[in-house]
Amino acid sequence: QLQLVESGGGLVQPGGSLRLSCTASRFALDNYNIGWYRQAPGKEREGVSCISGADDSTYYTQSVKGRFTISRDNAKNTVTLQMNNLKPEDTAVYYCAADRWITTAQAMCVMTGGPPQGTWGQGTQVTVSS
Repeated sequence: QLQLVESGGGLVQPGGSLRLSCTASRFALDNYNIGWYRQAPGKEREGVSCISGADDSTYYTQSVKGRFTISRDNAKNTVTLQMNNLKPEDTAVYYCAADRWITTAQAMCVMTGGPPQGTWGQGTQVTVSS
């Protein structure tokens, strides 16, 4: 069974940084599209950033552009999301998902609810508060 595990969440003050990691077991991530999603209380899950398995092209939702960076480390079988200049509105549970069927990073991120055939992690809480 494919598994993804997120780590790196926590409590941070506004303007601070966190680095989330998504690590796979039982499969190699290098050919998969990987997406980071978040869900705040009372809100729908939204795509934050995605990276293509075909060419490592990336997509960011508008609200995080210039602040978040997604990257892939195949040697560690990990995809990371570096989050800088965090804001209270970034508070949410963050999930990563892996998918091999969606054609582009943008398509994966804008898909309502995320990839229906994707493998999901259990989520990690990010809280931005003073």
